Amino acid sequence: MTRKKIITYLMLVVGFGVAGYLLYHTFREYSLSDITGSVSEIPAYNLAMALLFALGSYVCLTGFDWAGVRYVRNDLAYPKIGLASFIALSIGQSVGMSGLSSGALRYRYYAHWGMSTEDVAKIVLLSGVTVGIGMAMLSGIVMILNPGDAAGVLRLGELTVRMIGVGCIITVAGYLVLAARLRTPLKVRSWTFEMPTLKIALAQVVIGTLNFALVSACLREVMAANADVSYLKAATAFALANVAILITHAPGGLGVLEATVRHVMGDQASIGSLVAFRAIYFFIPFFIGFPLSLIVEAMFRARKARIGSAAAPEPASA
Repeated sequence: MTRKKIITYLMLVVGFGVAGYLLYHTFREYSLSDITGSVSEIPAYNLAMALLFALGSYVCLTGFDWAGVRYVRNDLAYPKIGLASFIALSIGQSVGMSGLSSGALRYRYYAHWGMSTEDVAKIVLLSGVTVGIGMAMLSGIVMILNPGDAAGVLRLGELTVRMIGVGCIITVAGYLVLAARLRTPLKVRSWTFEMPTLKIALAQVVIGTLNFALVSACLREVMAANADVSYLKAATAFALANVAILITHAPGGLGVLEATVRHVMGDQASIGSLVAFRAIYFFIPFFIGFPLSLIVEAMFRARKARIGSAAAPEPASA
């Protein structure tokens, strides 16, 4: 076993351990009937709106891949991009190590459609950058507009939190400046990387920020059913939860997201709302994406078999 695999497995073990501890700590005071009762108290309207915001987020996530495909100057049709993105991320965000798991699925699809390993690596890399840009923008906005909640969690002064928020916005602005001005490629072994065009970089900022804004809206919707929760506070809780998820590497943020949101929101984040959010944003897409991946894989294999049989030489006649 290679060192890379050992480190990956260790990170998964630690992630699952942290997730298990935080889930126990968050839910230990509640019975199953308490949890199901809390979920049932959420009105159907709020659940429907949360589903709508989750759908909007997954549409934005396909935009991450669209930007990556255009970055490598490929004209692959959007329906194929959307299919690959949804399957990869609906599974990757639930099983954890999203960069690796979703990257492997993306490679399976994009390679089947004629892309090279280098192109797929660039698509995954640009998608990861879009995640960082979107989270930086959302974090910067909530830290500037709502420093109190972030200061309480981070144990920093409100002025310090605002300065961190300004730094996040400046970082994104710096990325756009580099995209507009820096055209010198970076060579890594046989691969060449360069900054995206300003048009693609602007798309990354818009799509990335909108994605996380929609996820925050989904979270706020399930919490607003039982408490007067402001969108800004829900977005702050979600941004801080993502920072914690990046630090712990918990699979799908399991336990970490719930514990952080609960810490920021207090009693406004009912147990039912946390369970409903995870079901809507993680479990439902997973149970759609996983069987869809099996169907697509079967179609790939059937097509390969047809091509193979068509290319096979006919037996010589007697």
